[in-house]
Amino acid sequence: MPSLTVENYVKTIYQIASAQAGEPATTGQVATALGVSPGTVTSMLKTLDAARLATHRPYEGVALTQAGRVLALRVIRRHRLLELFLMRTLELSWDEVHDEAEHMEHAVSDLLVDRIDAFLGHPDVDPHGDPIPRCDGKTLQPPLETAARPLAECAAGCSFRLARVLDQSAGFLRYLTDAGLALGTTGIVDRNPDGAGLMRIRVSRKPISLALDAAGKLLVVDA
Repeated sequence: MPSLTVENYVKTIYQIASAQAGEPATTGQVATALGVSPGTVTSMLKTLDAARLATHRPYEGVALTQAGRVLALRVIRRHRLLELFLMRTLELSWDEVHDEAEHMEHAVSDLLVDRIDAFLGHPDVDPHGDPIPRCDGKTLQPPLETAARPLAECAAGCSFRLARVLDQSAGFLRYLTDAGLALGTTGIVDRNPDGAGLMRIRVSRKPISLALDAAGKLLVVDA
């Protein structure tokens, strides 16, 4: 069984590479994401390389092998299903489920995760709109995902539905909740930009001024 540390590293490397079109993750990026020193990361990357979970080349970065990607997707599947399970059954808010799932994802068996998946009806996405990998390792894009774009790029008059939140820090999610923006929320863009780095949208006839930086972290599709 891979250790908690190994699982955290392969998951982090996978997420960094996915966010930059498959480009290798750098030591600095991994260190920042995990909150450890670059020296600690370098040592662990050598371990992953020896275990054939990743290939690490100094000054070029680290990329997962096929075995590493399979392990990373298993961990991500557990995490995202646990988030949705906690939200639906225990009614935790979407800003609470991430930390709880982080603690649980290394302890649950694949059998239990498969049962949770079936109990939830084999969902496509987690509470933040991230696609949930299947048990065979495939990540299916949810409907309309290919048409998703940042809200910050939408022009005035655009009707939208919030499909995915890229920044899943608790503070940012609470900010969205206070603004009345939840996954699946529909609205319309009134003005973009609205001055001072803001855009103006309407949700349920309620006007909302949203920072363009924040709007860039929200992926929407046409409503």
